[in-house]
Amino acid sequence: MPSSLQKTRKHIAKKRNGEVNALHAKSRDSLRLHKAGVRDQRLEKLAAARSKKEQPIGMISAIPWKFSDGDWSINLVNPVDRVTFFQESLAEKDNQPLDLETVQSYIKTFIHQYDEEYDSLKKARRPGRPASAREDLLKIKIAALQKEYENGFVIPDLMSAENAKSLENWEGSWAYLTNIPWIKVSSAGQTRSAEFPSKGIN
Repeated sequence: MPSSLQKTRKHIAKKRNGEVNALHAKSRDSLRLHKAGVRDQRLEKLAAARSKKEQPIGMISAIPWKFSDGDWSINLVNPVDRVTFFQESLAEKDNQPLDLETVQSYIKTFIHQYDEEYDSLKKARRPGRPASAREDLLKIKIAALQKEYENGFVIPDLMSAENAKSLENWEGSWAYLTNIPWIKVSSAGQTRSAEFPSKGIN
């Protein structure tokens, strides 16, 4: 598919009888070319983000990967963040094993932690304006997490005393996570064992 920059160059070349190299730095055509180039770069970044989606807990590497655009960044793939969230949630219950209903409640809280920011960005956008890269990315992230929950949301097993104790003792290291039992919990309330997601989730 032709890029915005290619289309803009073609349009300007047609208007200027094939000449697009001798543009004044601040001319309208020069600004249009610059704007088209910036848009293409933004779309390429979003396309890369969409291809990785969230995986949602799976990672490209053990190190959190960040998608950056200007002065902001958002973790797309960071299983440590997820484990930290559920460790803190378990601590709220005095590190006692959780029942299925409570686990599902925490999963929903995790999925929708970005809703407020997403809604704020959506409301702040002027009518007719395209969504910002951040808004698009939050939308992708929320949708990816929701889809994972429908199929089976991967979390450390919090439903037995032994496993709850293992998670309580987690000190933040990557290697320790392989010793914690993992499960998938679906929105329909089904649970099944899962392997440590070292290679991502299908």
